[in-house]
Amino acid sequence: MRSVALSPQAREEALEAMSSTELDVLVVGGGVVGSGAALDAATRGLSVGLVEARDFASGTSSRSSKLIHGGLRYLEMLDFRLVAEALQERGLLIQTLAPHLVKPVPFLYPLTHRGWERLYAGTGVALYDTLGLLSGRSRGVPAHRHLTRRGARKIVPSLRKDALVGALLYFDAQVDDARHTMFVARTAAAYGAHVASRARVVGLLREGERVTGAEVHDLESGRTLRVRARQVINATGVWTDETQGLVGERGQFHVRASKGIHLVVPRDRIRGDSGLILRTEKSVLFVIPWGRHWIIGTTDTDWKLGLAHPAASAADIEYLLDHVNAVLEQPLTHEDVEGVYAGLRPLLSGESESTSKLSREHAVAHTVPGLVVVAGGKYTTYRVMAKDAVDAAVHGLHIKVPPSVTEKVPLLGADGFEALKNAAPLLAQQYGVHEARILHVLGRYGSLVHEVLELVVTDPSLGEPLAGAPDYLRAEIVYAASHEGARHLDDFLARRTRISIETFDRGMGVVEEVARLVAPVLGWSDEQVEREVEHYRKRVEAERESQKMPDDETADAARMGAPEVVPVV
Repeated sequence: MRSVALSPQAREEALEAMSSTELDVLVVGGGVVGSGAALDAATRGLSVGLVEARDFASGTSSRSSKLIHGGLRYLEMLDFRLVAEALQERGLLIQTLAPHLVKPVPFLYPLTHRGWERLYAGTGVALYDTLGLLSGRSRGVPAHRHLTRRGARKIVPSLRKDALVGALLYFDAQVDDARHTMFVARTAAAYGAHVASRARVVGLLREGERVTGAEVHDLESGRTLRVRARQVINATGVWTDETQGLVGERGQFHVRASKGIHLVVPRDRIRGDSGLILRTEKSVLFVIPWGRHWIIGTTDTDWKLGLAHPAASAADIEYLLDHVNAVLEQPLTHEDVEGVYAGLRPLLSGESESTSKLSREHAVAHTVPGLVVVAGGKYTTYRVMAKDAVDAAVHGLHIKVPPSVTEKVPLLGADGFEALKNAAPLLAQQYGVHEARILHVLGRYGSLVHEVLELVVTDPSLGEPLAGAPDYLRAEIVYAASHEGARHLDDFLARRTRISIETFDRGMGVVEEVARLVAPVLGWSDEQVEREVEHYRKRVEAERESQKMPDDETADAARMGAPEVVPVV
């Protein structure tokens, strides 16, 4: 597949194209489901537009637990269909669609009771493995194993001896959710979709009762465009009800936001070669390997405040530390926490008072003629949600359209990935970059690795690591601006890289360097560079302040102390 760059020029061309013709489908929302819908529609031969109000994956799709999984705990709820569907998607992603981005990861499940728990949990994990095979594909991950206490503590030496009597070891998969979502959007563009971020839908066009497109406000230039489309798909996640309100209709279902927070700590704080899954009184808690770090999460609490920047409170952080410390020999402290992030799950509203019991299944509805709404679901099943949404839109087009083919369409960077991984020593020699760096870049770009490393050939200084975040090459920052649609410092530090949660200073030590690297690509003046740096500094200060607050209300008020991202002027 021909690679397409999400460059500043490509964004301008996409907005121009969307406003000058009638599209078959306009997708509103650049999270994983919206990006997936744009890819699904484009690969059926439809003319497609995708608009995102902020950055790709800037909402829920960059703030998940970063797992591609079936949801082991849903087996206890007897939701076998949801688990089987998710495991089928897990296998597809690992083996076909995104092997460069989705990797198997082991998890240790400590057992605390003798006899019955091993039988009960072992039966559940065996069923989990079996459901992964029912799609007719291999699981893409190894089968589970039973372990003694000694065997478990050899894998995770940091576990307290009295915290378990034995364990199960099973496998799921992991993804950098924000990078994956961006790759889905970029692959949609490669198949002809017109893709633009920082383009907010402020109204829906109507002809009688029918929705015929949208008014789109370009947040970078300030202009407003009219985009006509035969079908509009609302894939705005926790903003579903808000977007639905633009047509003055309540809709057939409602979305309830559930907040989940995660902590990031250095890898040396917990000695182990496997993740952990721990039971809590409300749900489960994961300790997930993440490069040179661990991700610890998550909480599951109702959220009724602002949707754009959910805040983690001191109580949330204390909850996670208390639960993980219950099984660790050396407890974690607040000083061990490098990063904190909070996200909102878009759950279909139900009768249950507990968000942890609300459905993770999705729903699709043609709420008014010309408007399809898709909501709910899990990150892992985004492709199925996207397919169902486009199926509903196609039904409203009243023309013959081919069925979905996305289960056979690898994302950009997938083709040739395994061969390039085998050739890592040769690539290191070719580009003069250490083999470890080559493997790092391959795991982030797959077979697009040459596009990144060619920047180093042109400018050898780009082959150096960032001074304030040495896990990343300077070339990766420039490439994010020229090829990956990043427009502002938040985009570079929070989503194209994870510097904002992987460094104790939350990226402040690298922010000037990043701004200077991208300024020529994005056309920033010195004044714009200063504005961007100041905005990011205020964002970090507001987040730090919110994390000292005792509850959601005070944390939200503190986080709102930072203004929205500054437009380019």
